[in-house]
Amino acid sequence: MRAPRTLTTLDEVDTGDHVCQVLDRTEDVIDRSRAFVADGALHGDKVLIVGPGLQPRGSEFAQLVLDPARLDVSLLAAVRREAANAGREGFRSLRVLHHVRPASPAKPAGDLLRSELELEEFAADTGALVVCAYSGADWDPSTLDQIACVHPHHLGSRPASTAFRVYRAGRKGWAVDGIVDSDGALLFGTVLCTLLAHAATVRLRCHALEFFDAAGMRALADAARHLPERKVILEGANETVRLAWKLSGFAVPDIPVVMAP
Repeated sequence: MRAPRTLTTLDEVDTGDHVCQVLDRTEDVIDRSRAFVADGALHGDKVLIVGPGLQPRGSEFAQLVLDPARLDVSLLAAVRREAANAGREGFRSLRVLHHVRPASPAKPAGDLLRSELELEEFAADTGALVVCAYSGADWDPSTLDQIACVHPHHLGSRPASTAFRVYRAGRKGWAVDGIVDSDGALLFGTVLCTLLAHAATVRLRCHALEFFDAAGMRALADAARHLPERKVILEGANETVRLAWKLSGFAVPDIPVVMAP
C-alpha cells in the first residue's frame, strides 16, 4: 500500500513513487539527482530526464533527455510512450527525473496540478519512479505547498507544510489524508475539479483524513456540482463526518456525493 512519507535522500525512491524534490536556490538539479539517475543502470531501469535546456552534462546515464517545449505530444503521453518502450526493451521500469520550471507565459496553477496528478496516476499504476524537482529560486513557497499536496513523497531541506495530500490509492481511487479546513478548502476543491474533469466517478478513500470542516465540505459540494454527470464517493468517512455532511444540508440529490462507511 502506497503511503505518504518524507525521504532523506533519493536513494530511498522505490517503484511506484512520485516524489516532490524541493531544491535550495543554489542547488543544481542534475548534480543533486545524479545518484538517482545513475542508479537506473544498477536496477535495470530506463532513465528519462525531462526539462527545458538540460544538457547531456551530468546526465550521461540517461537513455533520453527531453525538452517539454519541443514535445509533439503531452508530457503524460510522452512518459507513457517511453514506459511502453522500456518494457519492450527489457528494462525493469521507467525512471523519470522531471525538472519543473515555470512556463513562459505562466500557466494557471490548475494546469500544473493537472500535470502532477497525471504523473501521480502514471507512477502508481505503472510502477515507474518519478521525481519532480522544483528549485526554490523559481517558485514561491505557496506554489510549492500546493504542488506538494499531490505528491505522496517529499524530499528537500524545506519541509512540506501542506495540511493534506491527495494521492493514488489503487487503480480505481484516490486517498486523502491530513486536514481539509478553511486554509486548504480552495486548493482541495481545485484538486477535485481537476480529477472530475477526467473521470465520471472519483473515489476518495478517507481512512486517514483527520479533520474535515465546513469549508472543506463546501468545497467538496461545489466541486461535485462543477461538472454534469459526475459523482464523488467518499469511502471510509467516519460517522462524525457523515453526520456533519447531513446536518449541513449537503446530503441532497443535486449534490452528487456519496458518503460511505
